[in-house]
Amino acid sequence: MVIVGELINSTRKSIKEAVKNNDSDYIKKIAKEESEAGANYIDVNAGIFVGKEIDYLKWLVQTVQEAVDTPCCIDSPDPKAIEAALPLHKGETPMINSISLEKERYDAVLPIIEGTDLKIVALCMSSKGMPETADDRIKIADKLINGLVQHHVKLDNIYVDPLVQPIGTNDNFGIQFLDSVEAILKEFKGVHMMCGLSNISFGLPNRKFINRIFAVMAVSRGLDGLIINPLDREMMGSLITAETLAGKDEFCMNYLQAYRNKLFE
Repeated sequence: MVIVGELINSTRKSIKEAVKNNDSDYIKKIAKEESEAGANYIDVNAGIFVGKEIDYLKWLVQTVQEAVDTPCCIDSPDPKAIEAALPLHKGETPMINSISLEKERYDAVLPIIEGTDLKIVALCMSSKGMPETADDRIKIADKLINGLVQHHVKLDNIYVDPLVQPIGTNDNFGIQFLDSVEAILKEFKGVHMMCGLSNISFGLPNRKFINRIFAVMAVSRGLDGLIINPLDREMMGSLITAETLAGKDEFCMNYLQAYRNKLFE
């Protein structure tokens, strides 16, 4: 399971204040905690700072990399900000969040990743908006994956995000997402699946519980990447257990290590 730590995002009040005040110690503290908790990538997002995002995103990349060896997931609605921050990233190859089938974004992000070894989150969104059914997601994924491969992006570097929508607004949104995960993985051998799944519980009580159950269900369908809070020990324990039960943990070694680390307390 590839875990992208979601906490260094300027939509969070504490991060917004840290970025505005250049509080590098706080950003480094969060990055270290996420890395130590098992994050494979540290998401960095300064998207709320319109007009200043490029400078702040560059600062976040540099600050995180001063604290941890874990690579960044460079996350921005502005392709220019991604392009500006990339040269500052050192060490292990980063992840880009994201490309979609929306024409303006597709045309702007594709030249950044073409022919590189960058990991890329590929959102199943088109100019028509958010997909609702599994078939809608599969059609968008088909065009995205084939387009990326034709521009020399390796299948192994593509993380398709079928987009989670709130179950509270439509009874079928959960199962449509799960069906799309399974179908895309069956059709495109070698790609990965990635999502931020907390949207499934939007508007409902006890959201963490819903999110954990949905994550386990998604792992059973093949999901192998999540953008989550890695400091949520119950979520991390549930994911490790789900992968063990799905046959993705040889001799249960990851489960046993998690038990020794008292993750299940």
